[in-house]
Amino acid sequence: MSLVAISIDALLPAFGVMASALDVSDPNRVQLVISALFLGLAMGQLVCGPLSDAFGRKPVLFVALSVYFVGTVVCYLASSLEMLLLGRWIQGLGVAGPNIAAVSLVRDRYKGREMARIMSLVMMIFIMVPTLAPALGQAILLIADWRAIFVLYFIYAMLILGWIYCRLSESLPADKRIPFRAARLAAGFREVLSNRSTTSLMVCMGMVFGCLIGYINSCQQIIQVQFGAGKMFSVYFGMLALLLGVSSMCNSRLVERLGMHFIASRAFSMIVVSSFTFLVLQQFIDITLWMFLLYAATLFGSFGFIFGNLNAMAMEPMGHLAGIASAVIGSTSSLMSISLGTLIGQLYDGSVMPITTGALILGSLAWLLLQYANGHKQLSESVPS
Repeated sequence: MSLVAISIDALLPAFGVMASALDVSDPNRVQLVISALFLGLAMGQLVCGPLSDAFGRKPVLFVALSVYFVGTVVCYLASSLEMLLLGRWIQGLGVAGPNIAAVSLVRDRYKGREMARIMSLVMMIFIMVPTLAPALGQAILLIADWRAIFVLYFIYAMLILGWIYCRLSESLPADKRIPFRAARLAAGFREVLSNRSTTSLMVCMGMVFGCLIGYINSCQQIIQVQFGAGKMFSVYFGMLALLLGVSSMCNSRLVERLGMHFIASRAFSMIVVSSFTFLVLQQFIDITLWMFLLYAATLFGSFGFIFGNLNAMAMEPMGHLAGIASAVIGSTSSLMSISLGTLIGQLYDGSVMPITTGALILGSLAWLLLQYANGHKQLSESVPS
């Protein structure tokens, strides 16, 4: 899971340098290196999920990491933004394997609130890496060209490949594997999409991840350029990511006692209230860096109480086809979040208004979907089979 995070965030401090080196006139276009990776991730999950159900988790990890190495080399050799975007898309295809495997491995071994607890720990790793990744990227820029960041990616992926080979045990026995057939894949899609609770939570995940991608796309321009934080950008980014990791850890401790829906619902309420308040505030005063960081801290703290719970709730009814379900849920929610997050990022106009408005609208809609999913689940459980 950490490979996804470092592939996103170590590159953020290099946005300005890359724009200059690749002759990109519009700084918003450089944001597409984030969206391209997420697009590859979304498409790759549709393949990696069914393959992991058919052949096991570890073989898919080996193939996916090989694809990641190819994409990293393409990025290193890129002489234009278009070639860089192609490499990032291939990298996204590659990280789909580890992303799917992380969720499927957990679902193979756990269920219910215990699964939510483990998923919170997984998400904590996903988030803790960004506390260091921008600083690593910034440190590399001090001593080398921006392309050296892709050398970091290559080395890190090699270390993960070695760990998988030596330490990770296969969690899907041969007698529980599902043959890779188009008909079976289509049936799995229908089963996932026909479950209203899972589908609602999947869309809910797409919306809340859209808020996060919108922030990731714009944060370098907001913090480093708009507010003039300079090299302190990586410190501020890391502090916010650390807050998300801490809230994920807290969620893993609280979820078995309070329940997934209870915690996620209140976290969404915090996003909506804080976004509305911050949006109103912008109409009357000039926003400063500390005001924005305080608002972002509220968002990130809330995200930590949402991501693991939504994933666990969506996957809970899908234990018998964890790989396909993880692929459908992950891919569909990713495609949604890419579209929404890219839109928020491209609307950046030198103010924090697009991020705030996006979080308010998407947070409100996601909260409504969460209530609908919970109500439908309770109704389904109350009807005798």
